[in-house]
Amino acid sequence: MSDTTIQQPRVVEVTTYSVIFAVSFCHMLNDIMQSLIAAIYPMLKTDYNLDFWQIGLLTLAFQITASLLQPVVGIVTDKRPMAYSLPVGMGATFLGLLLLANAHSYGVLVVGASMVGIGSAIFHPESSRVARMASGGRYGFAQSVFQVGGNFGQAIGPLLAAFIVVPNGQGSVAWFSVMAFLGMLILTWIARWYKRTSIAARAKKKVAPAVSLPRNTVVTALIILAILTFSKNIYMASITSYYTFYTIERFGVDVQQSQILLFLFLGAAAAGTLLGGPIGDRFGSKVVIWFSILGVLPFTLAMPYANLQVTILLSIIVGFIIASSFPAIIVFAQELVPGRVGMIAGIFFGFAFGMGGIAAAVLGVLADEYGIEFVYAICAFLPALGLLTIFLPSNKALQAS
Repeated sequence: MSDTTIQQPRVVEVTTYSVIFAVSFCHMLNDIMQSLIAAIYPMLKTDYNLDFWQIGLLTLAFQITASLLQPVVGIVTDKRPMAYSLPVGMGATFLGLLLLANAHSYGVLVVGASMVGIGSAIFHPESSRVARMASGGRYGFAQSVFQVGGNFGQAIGPLLAAFIVVPNGQGSVAWFSVMAFLGMLILTWIARWYKRTSIAARAKKKVAPAVSLPRNTVVTALIILAILTFSKNIYMASITSYYTFYTIERFGVDVQQSQILLFLFLGAAAAGTLLGGPIGDRFGSKVVIWFSILGVLPFTLAMPYANLQVTILLSIIVGFIIASSFPAIIVFAQELVPGRVGMIAGIFFGFAFGMGGIAAAVLGVLADEYGIEFVYAICAFLPALGLLTIFLPSNKALQAS
């Protein structure tokens, strides 16, 4: 990274809503399918007699696969865009679902989860680039709409698992491969737009202003953003992987009820994501990061000690607030390192997956040793890392650069 980095051409002068909403819809399909893995954990735990550490290892297989490949995909496609990698990535998810549906051993489950991770690794950097290309300069809006598709997918996935997979068994996971096929068709259309737009960009050869922030400032800011992503995603991993077990163990709800409670949390997270980007466009990404990471701390600290009704309310508030930070973090990082859209998307989406996977495995070990309630009491303090936001460059300094 140099102090002066040439930005990629700003290709689309107006916001192309059809492309943004189409790629967001595909993000929803992608995350519905990947959220099935966590949503069917209670069923797999019973059917395969798994320990919590094995549940964590399944999450690790999926998320580490995605995290290791995403930055590589982003770096490669920054240099050489690959429009048709989008439907190819969805094809990997298609194969992963079929493996999960037909697995008869724990090892095959791990392979299937890894294939879904590969699909996500290919999908996220390039689709994030497409959203930015179609933004017309409304980067926060485009990133929020793109990401909220994923949030809705994560929220809907547990519901579909509760009412389709749990009653009908593991084999019904294969039904969701229809979604993957639909995604492949839509992404093929998006790939054609992407290719045409890239050709037009090369023809225009526009160059935007370079960033003049000192190298050390940029590196420090990226490290802080990574730490903030770390705190957010470990907390999110504690919810997405173990919230169902927590509510079952502490409050005695059944599996379907626990899935509905997870849906409420993830639905609130989707709403927070949708608002985070436009607010960042209006007031600056740093304002959103401050509010989202540190502002959620009082609610996370209270949740381990609340009764069921208050826990449900707090989970909705926490999901809404904490999820609004990620679009702002992505946009902030992309402004810090212009011209590296795919690399930044790959690193931060990959970092999110990787930290979530490692956290799920570690939290699973802690849950086996000390109990699931201990895990939530510890994770409640993670948003305190939001204090590091004070060391980020101001919005004025970033825009002036």
